[in-house]
Amino acid sequence: MKLLEGQVALITGAGGSIVRGIALRFADQGAAVALHCRTSVDSARELAAEIGESVVLRGDLTVEEECHRVVREAAEWGGGKLTALVNNAGAQPVRELPGMTAAEWRAVVDTNLTSVFACTQAAAEVMRGRGGGSVTHIASVEARMPAEGHAHYAAAKAAVLMHARSAALEYGRDGIRVNTVSPGLIEREGLEEAWPEGVRRWRRATAVGRLGRPEDVGDACVFLASPLATWITGHDLVVDGGVSARPTW
Repeated sequence: MKLLEGQVALITGAGGSIVRGIALRFADQGAAVALHCRTSVDSARELAAEIGESVVLRGDLTVEEECHRVVREAAEWGGGKLTALVNNAGAQPVRELPGMTAAEWRAVVDTNLTSVFACTQAAAEVMRGRGGGSVTHIASVEARMPAEGHAHYAAAKAAVLMHARSAALEYGRDGIRVNTVSPGLIEREGLEEAWPEGVRRWRRATAVGRLGRPEDVGDACVFLASPLATWITGHDLVVDGGVSARPTW
């Protein structure tokens, strides 16, 4: 039997580089997958077509009402059932802290953190009383190891870790588990050409000698949503090839 047989999952941020690995892994393990996107409709539909049993839902997750609508529509598509949510939507702009405006700060926090709060709250309303479910936030190693130009991003991702731990405490009695996956640098098209020096440094820093792949993140998300993880909640699963095991001195 497949690990996620009979599950209905909503994965947000279908325009991102990691989502394909998550969505295909969920589908391979038997889940029906609802994909959320904001603007990348064509790529989301291509991914949905590749999955087969899937639907694309559009929405701006920086708006609270849109979060609740997208979750509600995913559950309706799933026959009134939603068993898994992966909060993958996010943004990672580069902006030095001394010149950053409050508006730029809020835009990143709303996309990476406030959407997680609202989508989780909406999903819990559906899952409560229906056997529970799992929520997985895609955080980042930058929650603990910030990079220059990413102060807003790193702060939001650090808050995502604490949101998951807090939500795990408050939703556990309803059978809802909440965890995070913190990826390191993940391969995407054009990355090596755009940031060759950074990619070389990451490869040297990993214990396994390569960058992460989207399916590495997908495997971690499948595990946390599966029956193999029924006693795991409030946990951060770091998927970085061993970079965080390196000493910094």
